Amino acid sequence: MTRRWLFGDQLGPHFDVGRSGVLLVESRTALTHRRYHRQKLHLVLSALRHRAEELGESAVLVRAATYTDALRQLGEPVRVYEPSSYAADDLVRRRMVTGEVEAVDPTPGFSLPRTDFALWAGDRGRLRMEEFYRFQRRRLDLLVEGVGGTEPVGGRWSFDDENREPPPRHVETLDVPSAYRPRESDIDGGVRDDLDRLCRDEGLETVGHDGPRLFAVTRREALAALERFVTERLGAFGPHEDAMLRGDWAMAHSLLSVPLNLGLLSPVEVAERAVRAYHEGAVPLASVEGFVRQVVGWREYVWQLYWHFGREYRHRNALGADSRVPDWFDELDADRVDAACLSDVLSGVRDRGWVHHIPRLMVLGNWAAQRGYDPDALTEWFQTSFVDGYDWVMPANVVGMSQHADGGAMATKPYVSGGAYINRMSDYCGGCRYNPKKRVGPDACPFTAGYWAYLDRNAPLLSGSNRMARPLQGRHRLADLTELVEQERSRGDDPP
Repeated sequence: MTRRWLFGDQLGPHFDVGRSGVLLVESRTALTHRRYHRQKLHLVLSALRHRAEELGESAVLVRAATYTDALRQLGEPVRVYEPSSYAADDLVRRRMVTGEVEAVDPTPGFSLPRTDFALWAGDRGRLRMEEFYRFQRRRLDLLVEGVGGTEPVGGRWSFDDENREPPPRHVETLDVPSAYRPRESDIDGGVRDDLDRLCRDEGLETVGHDGPRLFAVTRREALAALERFVTERLGAFGPHEDAMLRGDWAMAHSLLSVPLNLGLLSPVEVAERAVRAYHEGAVPLASVEGFVRQVVGWREYVWQLYWHFGREYRHRNALGADSRVPDWFDELDADRVDAACLSDVLSGVRDRGWVHHIPRLMVLGNWAAQRGYDPDALTEWFQTSFVDGYDWVMPANVVGMSQHADGGAMATKPYVSGGAYINRMSDYCGGCRYNPKKRVGPDACPFTAGYWAYLDRNAPLLSGSNRMARPLQGRHRLADLTELVEQERSRGDDPP
């Protein structure tokens, strides 16, 4: 039998360790070749070391300069599961030539093999997540009924309309039990000491603040976090999954993206646990459907598109956005930002390496699209600044969904908006120096002004989209459009 080499995102029991045990590797090059968030490095190292401790003598943990050096130190061939990035896949293929990697097996970390997705995609002219999501629901027997399990429970595939409520008024936090919070161990202390030493003695550069570990890094912790979410928070998740409150960074979100992306949980077991709560009458259908959509719909779709679109996808730039990511954004310097929403969201990334999907899309991504940040550089920023950011995660989310830089291959319209959306879905605007209803002047909301400037700048490239026809036409009714465009041009790289 051959030892199994498990990457740092393949740490759950569904990644079978076999009778010959496993190889786990801490590569200094992998830690240092990008400037990652400090807390992301902590999570990955903590997860690897906890897994090695759990497996005991069946695990070999090698600390080396590179993965290749680790394989040479091991001195025996290994089997691997499909890696989750093109770079890792290239490495594995090279090591197969040398005989250091004996075989590559399909990953059990996702519910659908890549070959099966290719069959589903077939000769479809345009891929759409909604069609993939229905396919997933049927094949996994999730929230379906009728002959052959082909119809959705409740008569609808989507309950998005019920899951887009603004936050309750005049509250600082949702009235929901807190998320699961892990306890740090001695392993975490060792990780923190090692990162301090690497920063001090070996030039490791990180972004963001260190802080207490907020996310699960062991199987036991991941299961506890899943159970806490399903039994105490899932009911409130659906209605307010798109809402933001400055005093409640987690809202009713699951905080399971980190353990899912570390491979500690399988997406199917997570979705099935939520569906069981619905069938037991414990959680409303709309909340469960919204969560299932995220886990076996969107997350799986993004994984498949990473491989389906190819390694050049992240370099697409259909709108010709070429502005550099400014230093204050890159450094997470929230204190330089006056706009309440952008300042609070940037501070969340700085302090935790995590904000939920709406701050990512409609604050950070919205701002970047309006300012024309280079989508490849922005993808790198999201990947390295977020604790759940991986090479497969960010291209479709940023290039496709957020920046519309793929020309509509993934989404039918850009996800940009003015301050009115942020005002409706959050409590940010009430205490902000900017007025979301104003687009010109010293108190004009930079998101409102930026929205119209974005439409004007990209009008020739967006004119072919039916969904953009009305807003593009609407800009001609602005008597102050010329002044607005000049105002936003003069803003340059300055923080709002």
